[in-house]
Amino acid sequence: MPKDNKIIVGITQGDSNGIGYEVIIKALSDERILDQFIPVVYGSPKLFNFYCKTIPEIEKLNVCAISNISQLQPRKINIVDCLPENVFAEPGTALPSAAQEAITSLERAVSDIKAGKIDVLVTAPINKKSMSGQGFKYPGHTEYLQNAFGVQDVTMLMISDRIKLGVVSGHIPLKEVPGAISKDRILSKLRLMKRSLEEDFSIDNPKIAVLSLNPHSGDGGLLGDEEQNIIIPAIKEAQEEGIQAFGPFSPDGYFGMGEYQRFDATLAMYHDQGLSPFKTIAFADGVNYSAGLPIVRTSPDHGTAFSLAGRDLSDASSMRCAIYQAIEIFKRRKAYRKLVENKMVDLRPKEEDKPSNRPQIA
Repeated sequence: MPKDNKIIVGITQGDSNGIGYEVIIKALSDERILDQFIPVVYGSPKLFNFYCKTIPEIEKLNVCAISNISQLQPRKINIVDCLPENVFAEPGTALPSAAQEAITSLERAVSDIKAGKIDVLVTAPINKKSMSGQGFKYPGHTEYLQNAFGVQDVTMLMISDRIKLGVVSGHIPLKEVPGAISKDRILSKLRLMKRSLEEDFSIDNPKIAVLSLNPHSGDGGLLGDEEQNIIIPAIKEAQEEGIQAFGPFSPDGYFGMGEYQRFDATLAMYHDQGLSPFKTIAFADGVNYSAGLPIVRTSPDHGTAFSLAGRDLSDASSMRCAIYQAIEIFKRRKAYRKLVENKMVDLRPKEEDKPSNRPQIA
């Protein structure tokens, strides 16, 4: 399988009837990208061609349909044909068949990255409700990948050049959030974020701000005691471990006053507490990164957008950023591991320092 020494980027199609194909096509439409990496789309050449026709400004793309990764062509957009021949598109409609196609695409890509056949994974948006009806028992990509790779903890880390933000609790109902907040869980996220910021983003000894759960950080217990009983003890223990964690900060003032700019990353207590301001600050170039996995996985920071599908109204900025972020994280992680290995070599005893069994000459 020729690789041409370029990073192989696996891209799942997401829901067949969302804007997944459109943002993928637009993101890959500049032929110069073929000089930088090898794109591999897991889906259907038939669907790819259908959506190409809905985008008038797209000229003929250099596409190659393959049945498996061993047939990869380094100078083309490769499409792994892993869906049924009778697949069809009905843009803007949530269908069980489209959800199953998203599952098939994801499973095939994960199988290939586990086998080392692709280097990074970029996932297009899925319809979680439709997929749950097809037996997909996870609330999102992050949880699916956590299970697939058997890791103890992961976090959804939203990233852009202006802000990086993680969450303690992810895709759960708001009423369940307080019960999901614990000292151990916060500590786990802080450890994971520190490691990811150092290994994946080359940030030495990062500063992480921790948000409160309650308004005004609980007002000394008047509006809730989670800050005193859970969040502050977690921050103190993190500091004792050498993690530069600070807070808790009241989210309204923290974002309103631009305090996030003073920190390398922010840890929010729940999904909308963090993602609402994040998308206000960095929607166009925002990227969802699954920190804590042994592989690199990113995705755009938006959903299937059924109301835009098939109408050439989608913006591919986030998908484009997701692809390039995945590549850069892969390179930084590789460089970090090489640095660690070199340090380990330097710490090993040199030959002249090793004890000798030869007799000493007086």
